[in-house]
Amino acid sequence: MRNKLQNLGFFSILLIISYSSFAQSDARIYEIINAVSVERIETDITKLVSFGTRHTLSDTLSETRGIGAARRWIKSEFDKTSNNCNDCLDVFFQKNLVKEGENNRITKDVWVVNVVAIQRGTKYPNRFVIMSGDIDSRVSDPNNFTSISPGANDNASGMAGTIEAARVLSNYKFENSIVYLGLSGEEQGLFGGKGFAQYAKEQGWEIIGVLNNDMIGNITGVDGVISNRDFRIFSEPVPPTETEKQRKSRRFYGGEVDGISRQLARYTYKTTQLYMPEMNPMLIYRLDRFGRGGHHRPFNDAGFTGIRIMEAHENYTQQHQDIRTENGINYGDKLEYVNFDYAAKLTAVNAITMASLAWAPPSPKLSELEES
Repeated sequence: MRNKLQNLGFFSILLIISYSSFAQSDARIYEIINAVSVERIETDITKLVSFGTRHTLSDTLSETRGIGAARRWIKSEFDKTSNNCNDCLDVFFQKNLVKEGENNRITKDVWVVNVVAIQRGTKYPNRFVIMSGDIDSRVSDPNNFTSISPGANDNASGMAGTIEAARVLSNYKFENSIVYLGLSGEEQGLFGGKGFAQYAKEQGWEIIGVLNNDMIGNITGVDGVISNRDFRIFSEPVPPTETEKQRKSRRFYGGEVDGISRQLARYTYKTTQLYMPEMNPMLIYRLDRFGRGGHHRPFNDAGFTGIRIMEAHENYTQQHQDIRTENGINYGDKLEYVNFDYAAKLTAVNAITMASLAWAPPSPKLSELEES
């Protein structure tokens, strides 16, 4: 019987969800959770903050300040992890030139440089699950690339989580490949994600899913709510690349909630519930927060599966702010506001999701479904 699924990518995720609901839990997943180190994450976030600013247009020559120093340090950490696992990671820079005037936040030509570490799968090396964090930071003026911009939570937390996930998962073998990815240019227009999504397409990669981590270290909301258990998973309904034929089919057969990114979000949710029941994942059926954007979006724009994982209760006095005190309120994304235990928990959420997907079989081919 002919199956009218608009994209088979989510079919394998459905199978995995069904299987994991009835199968015994995997002891290796608990090992992964326990291996995530709060201390290492704190050290890494502290180091990223120490670069002063990581603005996309900041200094690239200094060894101690600016985005150039930050990305070289990130690469060195991936290299160390690779050395510890007998060169199991392929570590490199991937870059794209963004020209002045591309938008009003690109005030000079700049190389947007991503840091990539690939752990090749043993059986399906061309199938990839990706965890990303953002390297860059900013203050109130998005074009100010000289002022101190710690970016402790936004997004040293997500980048540190990605580095830590590489350390932990590099101790295992997976059938599918895993990419640990540091993206630049997020605050200037999601340029790092655009460049890497294009790179993946040019390489002919089959992407299982992208887990974008953006702000995973804050537990105190501006609304006064404090929670070290809640976190949000954002996912769009259907790929923006769907054809008119697929759109019409969806209109009559349904499927708005069955889009590929929604399936990945639900898989992350169920995996967390099974192995980390103390956590409270919140499925947000929207691409991102109202009027905001994250680095999963360029992958979605390219037709890939992608979600955003982040804290549930935001504090806007600590996002995109000059460091200052006004009316008794302290502004700025400083190290002291990061909860490292919480960042470690969300890092573990990513690690167990990626491990489960990387150990999973590929989806059935279309011909197999048609003949069934």
